[in-house]
Amino acid sequence: MSTLAGKTLFITGGSRGIGLAIALRAARDGANVAIAAKTAETNPKLPGTIYTAAAEIEAAGGKALPLQVDIRDEAAVEAAVAKTVETFGGLDICINNASAISLTGTLATPAKRFDLMMGINTRGTYVTSRACLPHLLKADNPQILTLSPPLNMDAKWFKPHVAYTIAKYGMSLCMLGMAEEFRRDGVAVNALWPRTTIATAALQMIPGIDTRGCRTPEIMADAAWHVLVAPRRSLTGQFLIDDEVLARAGITDLEPYAVEPGHALYPDLFLD
Repeated sequence: MSTLAGKTLFITGGSRGIGLAIALRAARDGANVAIAAKTAETNPKLPGTIYTAAAEIEAAGGKALPLQVDIRDEAAVEAAVAKTVETFGGLDICINNASAISLTGTLATPAKRFDLMMGINTRGTYVTSRACLPHLLKADNPQILTLSPPLNMDAKWFKPHVAYTIAKYGMSLCMLGMAEEFRRDGVAVNALWPRTTIATAALQMIPGIDTRGCRTPEIMADAAWHVLVAPRRSLTGQFLIDDEVLARAGITDLEPYAVEPGHALYPDLFLD
């Protein structure tokens, strides 16, 4: 049976939400997980820190390395990756999970907010992937998985929040380019996106969101697991959707992932 036992994952923004769910799924296999995130002290609005995440990973059966990192800082990212390799002896998987969101129109999105989203989403994905790649090239089944949407040029996805759309699509473009660039080297590079909205603490901070119409982060974690255990040359350069990944694995009953089974689900952004 496929497993992530003994594999080392470097996950950005993994102190809560989808990133933490992916970490815990890997930890149940006995994986090593480096959590690279900014939150080192408890925030009442956004529960979870790199240290609480590390404790959960250890309790789930994995080994954890909490790293306080702002992924906009290239030197800090490179140091965190080096520390991960020093601690666990190598690196197998890079998860680009960290993301900033502001669903605001142009006049309501100042340049500072635009820069934040571009710095964390697009630039952070590029910087993190670049720092991990020299080590991934030495791994047996190297993977880069970026949590970003399929590229959809319909103007309706740009009109309401052009800055956020550009920043998320930048992550997807990183995947597309790196998948082809490193295809011959055997590094699998894919993107994963949810069919529906996912109930995370960050989502709950957006006005008007009713989490009863969401699925839990565990659906993304299980889908990510199936991607990450696949042989590197069998799956790369793909924009993957969580329920489609699970369906290919024979998992079609998705009610266990619903926050409130039977409630109508909200479709996520960027999917027609």
